[in-house]
Amino acid sequence: MKQFFVLTLFPEMIEQTLSHSIMGRAQKEGHISVEAVNIRDFTQNKHKHVDDYPYGGGAGLVMQGQPIYDAYQSLLPKAEHARVVFMTPQGRPFTQRVAEELAQEENLVFLCGHYEGIDERVIEEIVTDEISLGDFVLTGGELAAITIIDAVSRLVPGVLGKEESFEDESFSEGLLEYPQYTRPPVFMGREVPEVLLSGHHGNVAKWRREQALIRTAKKRPDLLKKAVLTKQDIAFLQKQGLTIEETE
Repeated sequence: MKQFFVLTLFPEMIEQTLSHSIMGRAQKEGHISVEAVNIRDFTQNKHKHVDDYPYGGGAGLVMQGQPIYDAYQSLLPKAEHARVVFMTPQGRPFTQRVAEELAQEENLVFLCGHYEGIDERVIEEIVTDEISLGDFVLTGGELAAITIIDAVSRLVPGVLGKEESFEDESFSEGLLEYPQYTRPPVFMGREVPEVLLSGHHGNVAKWRREQALIRTAKKRPDLLKKAVLTKQDIAFLQKQGLTIEETE
């Protein structure tokens, strides 16, 4: 079972969000566990404050190192040697490849910041990875941590039910996913592509690959440079007037 630990000021935000749908079922079935640790429980301040004014002046408050460090220590030894991920815009961008990398770990600890940041000394002491969802700023690290836990959990055996469920999805081979259709065969005057009704698995697979190539070239051409492409893929793109060079 993969274990996720989240150091946070808002444990209910983590617990309630991840208690539904696939994540909730995965926890009930024992594929993953999520434990939210309230940093505020470890403050030595009688008013339960976990922040203070920054040295050197400036606006806002900074989260203190002591409550964070003690909260982390409370997880040992069950989270000993676990990677500690700090959610920050300064971290490396989160991608499907990073999700696959983190999925190899038995335990993961997430540190969620607030206010103007966290005392740098506790970051240096316990953090092993800094990860960002993108070049924007959130009010706290909880939503980012939830996103990564969701993405990583989907790669844990048993979570999705069918092992192949995630194999053909967006980014699994560096391409966006092909279009999906379901009943009825005609909706709002739009018909399901005939090939999907043919029952010919080879033709369906070929169509899906081609649609993934077209969709990626049009929506995320930057991904083509890193995607695993065959000679047939390149020839198909060229036939469509969508070469990798032209999508730069």
